[in-house]
Formats: sequence, C-alpha cells, structure tokens
Amino acid sequence: MTIPAPGTLASPVTIEEVAAAAGVSRSTVSRVVNGSTAVSPAALAAVRRAIDELNYVPNRAARSLASRATMAIALVVPEDTTRFFGDPFFAAIVSGINTRVSKSDYVLNLIIASDDPDDKATAYLRSGAVDGAIIVSHHTSDAFIDRIAAAMPVVYGGRPVRERERDYYVDVDNVEGGRLATQHLIDQGRTRLATITGPTTMPGGIDRLTGFLEALDAAGLAPVAVEDGDFTAAAGAAAVRRILESGAEFDGLFAASDLMARGTLVELARAGLRVPEDVAIVGYDDSPVATSVSPTLTTVRQPSLQQGEVMADVLLTLLAGGFPPHETLLDTQLVVRESA
Repeated sequence: MTIPAPGTLASPVTIEEVAAAAGVSRSTVSRVVNGSTAVSPAALAAVRRAIDELNYVPNRAARSLASRATMAIALVVPEDTTRFFGDPFFAAIVSGINTRVSKSDYVLNLIIASDDPDDKATAYLRSGAVDGAIIVSHHTSDAFIDRIAAAMPVVYGGRPVRERERDYYVDVDNVEGGRLATQHLIDQGRTRLATITGPTTMPGGIDRLTGFLEALDAAGLAPVAVEDGDFTAAAGAAAVRRILESGAEFDGLFAASDLMARGTLVELARAGLRVPEDVAIVGYDDSPVATSVSPTLTTVRQPSLQQGEVMADVLLTLLAGGFPPHETLLDTQLVVRESA
C-alpha cells in the first residue's frame, strides 16, 4: 500500500454516515471535526469512535486535496514544551527540516502536542489544513498519530512505534550506536557497566538499550545496573542516584543522551567519584551539551540535522507524487573526548 499524494486522496465516507454511526446529528459531527468544545462528552466520544472505525476524512480536506494543495506541512512533536525547547536534538531536527522546506513552495507549521487529549491537533490536521506531516519523538501511548497518518502522507522521525508496510521513516542506527558506546567502554578496560536508557516507550530508547546489551553479551559480560530515563538531565541525575544508592559498583556508564550524561556528572562528583578515572561515561547525540561540560563527553554522534533534511526530502517527494524509500537508516559515529 502506498500513501496517496495530494490530488488523489478522497474519502468514500460522508459526514452523514459518521453521524448515523455515532447516533448524533450532522451538525454535531461538524462541530467535533472543527474542534469545537460545544459538544457533550458522550457525543464527542461517539463521534470520535465512528470517525476512527469508518476512517473518515473531512470532506473539505478531500476537496482541498482534489483541487489544490494547501502548500503547508506540519511538524508534529508529541512532547511537552519543556522537553521540546530544552533538548538540542529538536533544534537540530527543526533546523534540518526547515532548510529543505524553505527551499520549496511549502511553509512549515509546528504543532507540539504531548498526547492531544482533546483531539484539537488531530482535528486540525485531518481538516485539510496541511498537505502532509512529519512526526518526531512518538511514544507507544500516542494513539492519535494513527488518525493523522490515516488522513495524509506522513513521514516519521525514527522507527514508528507500530511499524507498517506503508509507513515512511528516517532513523539513525540506534542499535549500532548503543553497541559503539558500550564497546568503547569495554575497550577501555571497563567491565562493570551500567546504563541509563531512554524511554522504553520509544523505539530509539529500546534500540540503544539493545545495542548496549548485545555488546556486553558478545564480551561475556552482564550489566550491573539498567535504569530508565527520559533523555533529560534531571532524569540522568535521578537514575545515577538510584544506581549509587543500590550499592552497585560500576566503572563504566552509557547514558542514552548527552543531557542525561550531563545530569550524572554532578551526582558522581557529589559521591566522590572521578570521571573518567573512577567511572568512564559515554553519552549519545553529540549535541552542544557534549562540549559544554567538564570533562567533555565521549559520545555517539547521530546526524540530527541530516535526519531533519532527509525527512523533509522524503515528504516533499511524496507530495510531488514520487516514490521515496519507506525506510532510511543513517549511520552513527563514536566521538572520543575526555569522559571515556
């Protein structure tokens, strides 16, 4: 199955059919589709359920795509604003996307929706306001993304949580990145390794952990500690405190983001542990954070700027009626500095 380009997408389902399935009036369906709050909770739930079951795309979206494109692309980030504005990863991704989109006839709309509880972002996107979407940093709980993908061409930044044959995505080789980080620690003579993972609700977090475990297994080692994090500095600090409080002895640490690695440095210093003499640390991203801390971070570089550029290229190709690859995987690279 291929994603239709603008001019070919149409819905065989009418607003009247949605109303009948939901047991409400046509005007109620119209209010839900337009994001109005003047709808009872029961009616809202019934209409949303009918829209999902019938895979309804609002008629004005179909008319717009059949007659003319909106010349707008949405960048959808299912995160809260604190995470979005505080993580250098997103700055690089947006910069890469904008580099490509600014050279096209399209404009870029940014939508930050942590879980879209009121379906406002979903209703807006499904209304035909944009021709396609790029979705980054999605979690297993982000079910609203499926409703967006059913209405327009979508390109995912990172492997989708629920991967399907029709999906298009651009990712970095996170398994290899986790393996590179861990193998470097092993090559440095570290044998008691711990890790602070990314969210295990995200494929990127799972894949980096997989690489860590695979490298240990190949070396005949077992992890001394595995703690969850959310890619933030605060999560890194909290996770390394838990490791220290558990009494686990470790001489190497792989943090699945530079921000989390930064969070560990203060906690390790408070515990009287020196980096890299007592604990060697490898981060992930090679963001500006890596060179702004002391000691500077050995880290795994992921080409975030390039990833943004390629995601935009894939979507622009789709919107032009082309046939880009469904999967694009970019390489990672170990960058050695002072921490390991």
